[in-house]
Amino acid sequence: MNTKLKIMLALAGLAAATQAAAQVTFYEGERFGGRSFTTARDVRNFGRNGLNDGAASAVVQGNRWEVCEEVRFGGSCMVLRPGRYPSLASMGLDNGISSVRAIDRNARIDDSRYPGPPPRAQGQITFYEREGFQGRSFSTEEQVANFERFGFNDRASSVVVTGERWEICENAGFNGRCVVLRPGQYASLGAMGLNDRVSSVRIVSGDRRIDDYRYAPAPVAADYRRRNDERLYEATVTSVRAVVGPPEQRCWIDREQAAAPSRNNAIPGAIAGAVIGGILGHQVGNGRGNDVATVGGAVAGGVVGANIGRNSGGQPAETQDVKRCESVPSQAATQFWDVTYTFRGQEHRMQVTAPPGPTVTVNAQGEPRA
Repeated sequence: MNTKLKIMLALAGLAAATQAAAQVTFYEGERFGGRSFTTARDVRNFGRNGLNDGAASAVVQGNRWEVCEEVRFGGSCMVLRPGRYPSLASMGLDNGISSVRAIDRNARIDDSRYPGPPPRAQGQITFYEREGFQGRSFSTEEQVANFERFGFNDRASSVVVTGERWEICENAGFNGRCVVLRPGQYASLGAMGLNDRVSSVRIVSGDRRIDDYRYAPAPVAADYRRRNDERLYEATVTSVRAVVGPPEQRCWIDREQAAAPSRNNAIPGAIAGAVIGGILGHQVGNGRGNDVATVGGAVAGGVVGANIGRNSGGQPAETQDVKRCESVPSQAATQFWDVTYTFRGQEHRMQVTAPPGPTVTVNAQGEPRA
């Protein structure tokens, strides 16, 4: 085979690989629920795929895609960047997509045609086939009711949690024994009795209260040491987020006056105060100003007299202790740094106990190494 033919075949293979990497998946329900269909090619009419005017969320990979309200790329169209779009309704496209096509990588698109960047995921969880974060892995940013769909049912032996808390369960549909994992690294699910037993997972909302007994043991730091003289590479860090403890509750005791006695007890004091205030006010000013001062003194004196009446009568005012609490930002030191990096076109995440530099060391699979 001559050199020219080899080059042509290589370019053809590269083009095919690039095309395969660029795809878009549409779901009939929000947050990637319900029926779905995936395409790596232009689709002129969604009716042939059973989702015409029925797409409510989408996942875009590898390239930008133009989505249109009408068939054959007609009507109002928008361009979606690579990312996850849990609700197309937020951009006015809910149940209104009838065609889609890939955008050339070099094409310049006016900013007005983008609906904005895809929402950043609240959290992510990655399961590994073996303990110590080894073997095949499976990551998700959304709930998964049955791992069987992803070929990972009853296979997870270690897990990495980022961003939010996640609930993992031994049976599909979030049934059976379930455990809540805080953000961190769990090198062995065997420690919590769930090794090779996880079948479903879902994120726990930030404001949901969880009983302490439902949490798994605290995560431990991962082992990023080099193994068996494996070859190492440098990957570019794209974002770093410091993770601190949850908000703290600060409480104190206020001493307050107890409920006031009967209003009748304050009437004599109010009358006496008004009379005295009126007399004093009458001594101020002349003419019209004298009358105004008299009325003002009577009103002020009535208020003071009423308070005197409440606290007199031979008994001191009663007080009571009132407990008050408020949530304040945690003042604790950073627990760990959540680091996002890219290696060979793929995005990875890890947690470290010290802030990283512009790059991190990884092996050929993109796994971090110290």
